Amino acid sequence: MTHILRAGPHESNATSLTPPLLFLTLQPKPNKALRATPHGLHRSTPSVLSATLGTVMTDQQPAELYRFGIFELDTAKGELRRRGLRVKLHAQPLQILTLLLEHPTDILTREEIARVLWPNGTFVDFDHGVNSAINRLRDALGDKAANPRFVETLARRGYRWLVPVERIPALNAPSAPAPTPVPDPPTNFLDRVLASEQDLPQSSHTVVQTLFLLLQFMYLGFYIGALANLAEINDLLSPLPHPAYAFVLLIATAALMIPVRTFLCFAVLFRPPALLEQFRKLWLLLLPLDLLWSLAPFLLLHQINSGVALACMTFLVYSPFAQRSLILMGAGRADPGLA
Repeated sequence: MTHILRAGPHESNATSLTPPLLFLTLQPKPNKALRATPHGLHRSTPSVLSATLGTVMTDQQPAELYRFGIFELDTAKGELRRRGLRVKLHAQPLQILTLLLEHPTDILTREEIARVLWPNGTFVDFDHGVNSAINRLRDALGDKAANPRFVETLARRGYRWLVPVERIPALNAPSAPAPTPVPDPPTNFLDRVLASEQDLPQSSHTVVQTLFLLLQFMYLGFYIGALANLAEINDLLSPLPHPAYAFVLLIATAALMIPVRTFLCFAVLFRPPALLEQFRKLWLLLLPLDLLWSLAPFLLLHQINSGVALACMTFLVYSPFAQRSLILMGAGRADPGLA
C-alpha cells in the first residue's frame, strides 16, 4: 500500500531542498489468525503456525496456567503438577504439552512440532525425536497410545489433544499465597545411582529391541545348556564345600528362569501397554538371579580357561543393567509409527 504526501503551499520555497513528493511504503502485516477446519488448522501463510507455536514459550508471552483433569501446567515456571505434586518432565515433552494445550482442538503435525523443538534445523532424525518426546509426555501423564486419554495419535497426520483445558492468564489469575513447596518423594539407592529414562541417549527402536532379545536368547542358552550337561556340571561343582546345594540351586533357577525369559521375549515383541512399569518391578527380582548366573562361564571350564571365564563374567555382571537401559530406551514400547 503506497500513500503520496504532497507539499503544502507554504512549503513551495523549499523545493530546492525537499522533493515535492514524499513516498511512504507500508507493508501489510500478515494475519496470524488460525482458523479451525475439519482437517485441522487453516494457515494464511506456510510459516504462520510455526511462528505462532514458536512464541508459546518465549518470555514475551504472559505466563499462564493450564488445568486439565488432575494436572496443572505452569508455563512461567515450566512445571507440570499432578494434584499439587511436581511431575518430572524435561524440556522437549514440556514444549509439546504446551503446544497441545495452546491449540487443544487442532491437529499438530510432526513437522510442525519438529520446527518448534529444533528451530535451527540441526536435528536430522526428527521423526524419532518427536516420537521419543511424545512417549515421555505420555509416561508423565500416565497415558497410553493404544487407549489415549490425553494425546491422540492420528495416523500419518499428527497429534490432537482430547480433554477440556482451562486456561488462566497470569494477569487474571486470582492472587493467592504461595503454596508450600512439596519435596520430591524419596527414592531408593538404585533410583539415585541408575540412569533415568531422560538420561539415556536416543536410539532406533529396532536396535534396542534386537539387543534386548539377544540378551534374553543368551540367558536361555545358558539355562538350557546347563540342564543338558548336568553330569559334567556336577563334576565341576564337586570341589565346593556344599556341592549338592549348589547343584540344586542351579537346576531350580534354570528351570524358573526359562519361562521368565520366554515371557520377556514375547512381551517385547507384542508390547503390552504397561510393560515399562511391569519390567521395573520384575527387574528388582531378576537382578540377584542375573548376578548369580554371571558365574555361568565357569561352568565351561572344561572347554575354556579361567581367564576367559572371568572376562565373560564381567560382561554378564553388567548385563542386567543393560537390559534395564534398553527397556527405558524404548525396547518394549510400541513401534514409532504408532507413537
